[in-house]
Amino acid sequence: MGAFGRRGCVVTIGLMLLGIGSGSASGQPAAFPARPITIVVGFTPGGGNDVVARVVGAKVGELLRTSVLVLNRPGANGAVALDSVAKAPPDGYTIILGSSSVLAINPVVGAGSGPDPISGFVGIGTVAMTPQVLAVHPSVPAHTIRELVDLSRQKEVSIASAGIGGLPHLAIELFQSSEKTRFVHVPYRGGAPAATDVVAGHVNGIVMDLPVVQPFVADGRMRAIALLNDRRSPAMPNAATSAEQGAGGLIAVNWYGLLAPAGTPAPVADRLFEAFNAAVHDTSVKAKLAAIGIEPMTSASRTDFTAFLKQEIARWADVAKTADLTSKSGG
Repeated sequence: MGAFGRRGCVVTIGLMLLGIGSGSASGQPAAFPARPITIVVGFTPGGGNDVVARVVGAKVGELLRTSVLVLNRPGANGAVALDSVAKAPPDGYTIILGSSSVLAINPVVGAGSGPDPISGFVGIGTVAMTPQVLAVHPSVPAHTIRELVDLSRQKEVSIASAGIGGLPHLAIELFQSSEKTRFVHVPYRGGAPAATDVVAGHVNGIVMDLPVVQPFVADGRMRAIALLNDRRSPAMPNAATSAEQGAGGLIAVNWYGLLAPAGTPAPVADRLFEAFNAAVHDTSVKAKLAAIGIEPMTSASRTDFTAFLKQEIARWADVAKTADLTSKSGG
């Protein structure tokens, strides 16, 4: 598996901008876009998917000289939105921005009846990411992954997540299988109540997106054990990574990617790829994302993104199978 922090960091934005300006430079139809573009998000306003779509989408609108609208279609952890985009006209005007839970994990832990993220769509690319953070209440006598694993072998250690079948849950399952230990998984209906109970001392620890955990670590109400990534985050520079601590297989990153309906013309998808890549590397966009603990993460090409998505689906399918959470098992 490739390094998340380094994936697509070298982007030839100068060449991309040539395509955005006129269309003719990369052989793309100058007519696109001729009307507003809609980004469908599978969650209510205010969450990570929604914020990334709005921040990056606004800059894409400037670059493509059109309006970019965000349409919230919550339900079934993003599956409702994914299904609606799969059925949309394949013209590039309706696309989905989804997190790894929506695009890579739902297909293997959900009901199994939704559209396939590979065959049912045209991949555009990733735009951003934030790592999962493993943190504990300050009273827990562990400061590293190894100390927490050792503690779990001596006594019951509970770890909260935002719910069954999401990325934090599967990260906990990956932690257990890779370190050959067991924790008590405590699923909540969302990250906020999970964090509240950790701060109150009702649960020992939590695995969650960095933006949820960071304020509590900053004011001492939680202690960061590890960023589940292979490089540190500017938002939590003092938090060691799982890779630094010898747990190189314990990588769990919440990335955000874009898909268009199957049949979308390649020149249109290419134009969207270029615009989103350029937008997310804009200085003002990077600053807005950094303020909420999110970093740019762009694919080197649309082909690279599709390969990455296949790899992610396969990786989390293995974790789900080990934990008996696959759709075939009814989990």
